[in-house]
Amino acid sequence: MRELSRILKSLCDVTAAVEQEADRLMATWRSQIHRDEFRPSAENLARYVALRHHDLRPLQRRLARYGLSSLGRLESRVAPTLAAVTASLAILSGTSKKARHPSSSAFFAGERRLAAQGRAIFGPVNHEAGVAVLITCPTEAAEDPTFMMELAKRRVEAVRINCAHDDAEAWGRMVAHLHAACASTGHDIKVFMDLAGPKIRTGEVRSGKHKKAHKGDRLIFTAVGDLGAVECDESHIAVECTLSEVFSAAKPGDRVFIDDGKLSAEIEACKSWGLLARVTVCKEEGVHLKSEKALNFPDTALDIPALTKADREALHFVAQHAHGIEFSFVQSADDVRQLQDALAELRPNDWRKKILVLKIETARGLVNLPDILVQAAGQQPTAVMIARGDLSVEIGFARTAEIQEELLWMAEAASVPSIWATQVLETLVKTGTPSRGEMTDAAMAARAECVMLNKGPHLLEAIDQLRLLFGRMEDHQHKKFAKLRRLHSW
Repeated sequence: MRELSRILKSLCDVTAAVEQEADRLMATWRSQIHRDEFRPSAENLARYVALRHHDLRPLQRRLARYGLSSLGRLESRVAPTLAAVTASLAILSGTSKKARHPSSSAFFAGERRLAAQGRAIFGPVNHEAGVAVLITCPTEAAEDPTFMMELAKRRVEAVRINCAHDDAEAWGRMVAHLHAACASTGHDIKVFMDLAGPKIRTGEVRSGKHKKAHKGDRLIFTAVGDLGAVECDESHIAVECTLSEVFSAAKPGDRVFIDDGKLSAEIEACKSWGLLARVTVCKEEGVHLKSEKALNFPDTALDIPALTKADREALHFVAQHAHGIEFSFVQSADDVRQLQDALAELRPNDWRKKILVLKIETARGLVNLPDILVQAAGQQPTAVMIARGDLSVEIGFARTAEIQEELLWMAEAASVPSIWATQVLETLVKTGTPSRGEMTDAAMAARAECVMLNKGPHLLEAIDQLRLLFGRMEDHQHKKFAKLRRLHSW
């Protein structure tokens, strides 16, 4: 009894601290919330953020001894879970025989809010597992109407058109083919369009006497058109960087990743003509540097808007034809406000009905996620895309598994649906044969509300396999909740 009383006091202390911190967060968020249906989700998110500022491991272990450890599954229901465990402790310890547990309706309200948002964003999911499928459209979808017809026959929930490729004319043909397929099959498919964002790329490359870069080699980064001004000898490899803001913001010690992390370097000096860096990681046989490859500066504070001039031009088409807008490289609540202001200019009467998909691709976006979620979901239906490609490069591959879990938890706490993206069943899509590892990854993806598949020759087969896999996983797991279906293997 004495031990239970001590645990109860610890839990009450945590709960009081959480409520105080959550009140402070809500005070800063209140002006951003214009959708009344999001208010309880924002309050739960505030409590979740406040709670996760505490190390709960000692308390969890003490609760587990008495069969009371349920704090590990409280993402969608922070206050009801704390209240339920507190009531159980009060009764068991004899502190109060009148302690009341939350009603079933109150306890599971967060789950219902998240499910409702999923239906609002992806429409009704067309299989028992309840996970939507989002398909990236290839360029060929503009010319061949059978692609959209095959998706409609498979009752896919949504398609994604990448505005970094093709043009408005091609996008229009894709949308027209989709509408025709939906009309023919009677199945509605949502259209999501992806704004490219401020992509940083390599420009022209001057290799000197080296054809490849190796560990220890020196690299020169310079602005586009400035290769002639570089002070270097034939032992250096000089590379143009397409984003000029890099050169005023970078500092010695900052890391640079090229081609999705195939090569990494560390900046050693900032010169008038550019940046001098040394290769720290690459393949033993070296890396041949080419133009139009991705550049990432994860340690450099780049104060650039996520909404580029090209994005604003594309937004004219997107605002008219897409159900949802995928916002690339969003890093702050201010970035979201810029997009919302631009959207309000184009659709002043109904812009809040447009779906906003937040692509979390940078370390800064990760840190600012709670504020980003509130600014977005406080105004319009919102989903989060776990864009593991660029994010992995930014935060390091070793942290990717950890961070994708945290993104799932944070989205669930805010009742914001999540989209599991990047390289899902990639080998199957490209070759027709899946790898063992990617099947496991796809099974884990069933905890999201939606999974995205990229284009490839075996895409349709991958859709079918994904549906089967989700059907098997549905009986075992929902989010972090193990359902404990009877096992048939033993």
